[in-house]
Amino acid sequence: MPTRLAGLVFDAEEPAVLAQFWSDLLRWPVTATAGDVVALTPSAEDGFHGDLTFVRGARPKAGVNRWHLDLPSVSEADQLALVDRAVSLGARRVDIGQGERPWVVLADPEDNEFCVLEPRPEYADTGAVAAVVLLSADPSALVGFLAEATGHLIVRDAPPVASLRAADGRGPWLELLASAEPKRSRNRLRLDLVAEGPLRVEVDRLLAQGARRVGDGLCDPEGNEFQVAAPV
Repeated sequence: MPTRLAGLVFDAEEPAVLAQFWSDLLRWPVTATAGDVVALTPSAEDGFHGDLTFVRGARPKAGVNRWHLDLPSVSEADQLALVDRAVSLGARRVDIGQGERPWVVLADPEDNEFCVLEPRPEYADTGAVAAVVLLSADPSALVGFLAEATGHLIVRDAPPVASLRAADGRGPWLELLASAEPKRSRNRLRLDLVAEGPLRVEVDRLLAQGARRVGDGLCDPEGNEFQVAAPV
C-alpha cells in the first residue's frame, strides 16, 4: 500500500464553524485546532480511516460539489430524525435535480451537499458515514486510479457506479457515480492521502498512474485535486 487514504479535506470560509456542524452531526470530536485548520477524528469503533479536516480557503461555489458524503440510516424513522437533526444544526434541504428519491439531499452551512440515505443493507456497518461519493465522468476508467491512490479494494464496477472499500471491510465505501455535471472550479472537498514510502517516489508513482500536477498539488485523471503527505 504505497499511499493510503488519511481522510477528507474541506475548504471552508469559516473552518471552526463548519467543523463544529459536522462534529455535532456525526458526533465526532474536534481533536486538533491550529490556526485556520480544524480536524475531527472518529472513534476507533466507527471504522472511518482518518480525519475530516477543515481549512480556510473556500472559493465561491460553482455548481454541485464533485465529492460529497452519504450518511446511513437504519429505519425510516431514523432517516427522518437524522434529517431533522441536521436541519436543526444549520443544514437545509436542496434540490439538485434529484426528483423523487428515497434519500434526502441537504446542504451544510457552507452549501456543501450531502445525502441522508434510506436504510440499505450494504451500509449497515459503515459507522457515521455510509459513503464518500465522487461524481465522475467515467467511473470504470477512474476507479483503478483511486484504488492505487487510496489502497482500497475495488468491490464493484457496474456502470453507472463503481465502488471501493478498505481492505479491512470497515468504514465508508468510496463510490464513483457517473455524472455529466462538469467540473467548474477547484473542488471544495478533496482526498487526503499519506505516503507509506518516500514521498517523491510515491508522487512519481501516482503521476505514472495518470495523476497530474496542478498548482502546488496533484489531481486525478479527471482533474479532482488531492494531497499527499509524507510518512509520519
